[in-house]
Amino acid sequence: MAKFFLKKKIGDRILNGHPWIFGNELGDQDGECEAGDIVEVYSSNGSFVGKGYINPASQIRIRLLTRDKNATINEDFFYQRIKAAWEYRKQIGYVENCRLIFGEADELPALIIDKFNDYFVIQTLSLGIDKWKSSIVDALNKIFSPKGIYERNDVPVRELEGMAQQKGFLSAPFDTNILLNENGLKFHVDIENGQKTGYFLDQQDNRRAIQHIVKNADVLEAFCYTGTFSLHAAHYGAKSTLGLDISANAIDTATRNASLNGHNDISKFECVNAFDVLKKWVIEGKRYDVVMLDPPAFTKSRENIQKAVTGYKEINLRGMKLTRPGGFLVTASCTNLVPPDMFLETIQAAAKDAKRKLRQVCWQTQSADHPILWHVPSTQYLKFLIVQVL
Repeated sequence: MAKFFLKKKIGDRILNGHPWIFGNELGDQDGECEAGDIVEVYSSNGSFVGKGYINPASQIRIRLLTRDKNATINEDFFYQRIKAAWEYRKQIGYVENCRLIFGEADELPALIIDKFNDYFVIQTLSLGIDKWKSSIVDALNKIFSPKGIYERNDVPVRELEGMAQQKGFLSAPFDTNILLNENGLKFHVDIENGQKTGYFLDQQDNRRAIQHIVKNADVLEAFCYTGTFSLHAAHYGAKSTLGLDISANAIDTATRNASLNGHNDISKFECVNAFDVLKKWVIEGKRYDVVMLDPPAFTKSRENIQKAVTGYKEINLRGMKLTRPGGFLVTASCTNLVPPDMFLETIQAAAKDAKRKLRQVCWQTQSADHPILWHVPSTQYLKFLIVQVL
C-alpha cells in the first residue's frame, strides 16, 4: 500500500480530524498507486494519520476513511459503517425516511444514501467511493432487504473526478414513483427524475416548525418545488396557500400532492418565474400573512459568493415587502458557501432596505439525520430562519 506524507507546517486541520487532504498539502510518496486505491497517510515526522482513497485528478487528493492503522478497508468495513449510521438514525428518531449516509459526517466521504421507506437512492460522488459501490449495495441488502435501490449519479461533480454521469437501477427494476409519509402527510416522490435524490429530506424538521405561524393565514411559498411547505401549511390550518415554481413538472407533482392529501381547495400552485412575479407583486401591493422562500443555491463556487449574497438579499427584500406587518417570513439558504453569520447579515440588510424590523422566531439548520461535525464545517450547509416582520 502506497504511503503519502504531509508537508511540514501543513496538517493541523487534518490532524484535528478533517478527512480531506489537498494536493498542495502532500509531500513525499513511498510506493505506487492508481486512482481510487486505498493509501496510507503520515505526518511529516512519520506518525500515522489515516487511510483513505486517492485520486490525482481531484483537487481533494485523498479522502480519509479511518484513523485506525489496524483497520482493513474491505466489504465488512462498509457494512459496519452503514450499520452504525443506521443505528444512529434510529437512536435520534429517523426510521421511515432519512439521509442514511451523509458523506463525511458518517465517515464515508463522498457517499450519499437516502432512505425512502423501503427504497434507497445512492450517490457515489468520488472515484474512490465509487469503486466500492457493489460492496455498499451488498451492505444495504444485508441490513434492510430493500424493495429497491437506485443510483442517482447524474451530477456534474463526478466529472471533476474523471467519472461519467449516470443513473439507473442497482437492484431489480421497480416503479420509481413512490409515496412517502412525512408529518402526517403523503408525498409523491420521483426518485428517477426528481431534483437531487428526488426529495429534500433535510427540511423535514423545519417543515414542522411552521405549524403555529400558519394557522388561519394566507401563505405564499416561492420556489415551492413539489409543494411540501405549502401542504404542511395547509395541514397545520392555513386559510390558503399559493406555491410558485418555474418547473412545470414540479408544479404538476405539487398539485397531485394537494389532491393526495385532500387540500385542493386550500393549496394552489402556479408555474411561473418566482423572481419576476415577486417583483411584480411588490409593485402591485399584494400582501400575505406568511411568505416562505426556499430558493436554489445561488452559487456553487467561492468566486460567486458576492453574487449569491446579492441574490439572497434581493429575494428576501421582496419577501418582506410582501409580508403584512406582524406577519412572518420563512427563509432558507442551502449552500455551505454562505455561512450562517453572512446569511443573517444579508437578511438584516434586506430588512433595513425594506424599512422593516425583524423579530426572530426560529433559527435552525438541516434535520438531524444530516449530522454536523464541528471539525468539518462543510457538513453544516442549510440555514433556516423564521422571523416576524414588523
